[in-house]
Amino acid sequence: MATDRLINLILLFFAYAFLGWCIEVTLKYFQFHRFINRGFLTGPWLPIYGSGAALITVVIKGLAPLEFSVGTTFIVSFLLCGFLEYMTSYVLEKRFHARWWDYSSKPMNLHGRVWIGNLVLFGLGGVVIVDLINPLLLRLSEHMSFPLREIMAFSLSAVFIADYVMSHFVLKLVKSGVESSDADETEAISKEVRLLLSNRSVFYRRFADAYPEVIYKTERIAKRMEEIQVEMERLRQEAEERVVQMRQEVAENLEPTRSVKNEIIEKQDALIGLLYREEDASPEIRELKREVESKKAVLQKRRALFPKL
Repeated sequence: MATDRLINLILLFFAYAFLGWCIEVTLKYFQFHRFINRGFLTGPWLPIYGSGAALITVVIKGLAPLEFSVGTTFIVSFLLCGFLEYMTSYVLEKRFHARWWDYSSKPMNLHGRVWIGNLVLFGLGGVVIVDLINPLLLRLSEHMSFPLREIMAFSLSAVFIADYVMSHFVLKLVKSGVESSDADETEAISKEVRLLLSNRSVFYRRFADAYPEVIYKTERIAKRMEEIQVEMERLRQEAEERVVQMRQEVAENLEPTRSVKNEIIEKQDALIGLLYREEDASPEIRELKREVESKKAVLQKRRALFPKL
């Protein structure tokens, strides 16, 4: 009985891996208007889709005695597939110095590896898998004998393993090409890798076309990105300082002349008050002070009669 469930799970894995491949190929055809064989493997399957569907199936079946609802399926699929996509991106980037997808420009993304739009689709996809597709596939398997399903599962697994081994050599070549590159930007490294793979067999050339938007990340690129971020921060600070300076200049230039004159007069009065002593002042200084006070009195009368002047 356990063997039967395992065989069914393996067949579900390959069914969803193929379905995911079809979805990716279709989406990329609309984006690039040409056929692109997506994925690390040469065959028509994407293991991340198959793994996600298999995980959802196992976990939901395990939770069924405790809780089974559309909401539970959505949340489990949301979390499981999000975690799977994040970890796949992280491991591949650390191992091969390349980011195969990047959602940094998307809203509510986590380190550019997952984003809310895909997570919602994962949740909805999990509901469709558990409630619609899985029952159809399992009913179909019931019409097949166990030996036939066993042969199919082992045959597909053998081809899958062979495909993985071949693809592993391709990825090792990509990794060595990235590590040996002297370029400090991902576009230049991408061109070098494509040139490196173009001189190889069709398996290598296929991989070069599978991910046209791959972002290579070497230590040199990481250092360059840090330098760019430091430079951008410096420019931002300089721009903010310049804006503050311009605001001050504008405020000074827009201040009314009358206000400037009044401020000058007030400061002159304060200065005279600090320096002038009646007992020490000469007759010329006393006369000058009286003239200043006389003119100030005239000016004050004019302000009273004509406040806008």
